[in-house]
Amino acid sequence: MSSTDKSNMRTPLSKVRGLGSAKDGTSHFWRTRLTALANIPLALFFIYFIASVAGKSYEDALAFIGNPFVAVTLLLFIISGVYHMKLGMQMIIEDYVSGEKSKILSLMLNVFFASAVGLACVFSIFKISFGA
Repeated sequence: MSSTDKSNMRTPLSKVRGLGSAKDGTSHFWRTRLTALANIPLALFFIYFIASVAGKSYEDALAFIGNPFVAVTLLLFIISGVYHMKLGMQMIIEDYVSGEKSKILSLMLNVFFASAVGLACVFSIFKISFGA
C-alpha cells in the first residue's frame, strides 16, 4: 500500500460514486460570515437612510439617493445582502431538498432569483443616481 493510499480516507464505494468533499464548505462558510459582517454597518446605514427620507417629498428622496456616497453605500448593501441571501438559500437547498433533479432546479432558480433581484435594485439606483 503506497503512502497516497494510506492518506486517502474515502471508501471504495464513495470513490466509485464520486462522492466526498467538494472542497467548497470552508469558503462557503467564510463568504457567508463575511457578508453577514459587512451587512451590519450597511444595514445600519440603510436604517439611517429610511429614517432620513421618511416624511420627505419624493423629490427630496430622489435627491438623497442621487448623492454619490448614499448611492454607493446602497449599492454595497444591495450586493452584499443579495449575495448573502443567495448563499443562505443555497445552504438550505443543499441540506433540505431531496432528489437530485429538484435540488439542481432549486439551486438554479436560487441563482436566477438572486440575480434578478440584485440587477433590478442596482438598475434602479443607477437610474436615480444618473437622472435617466
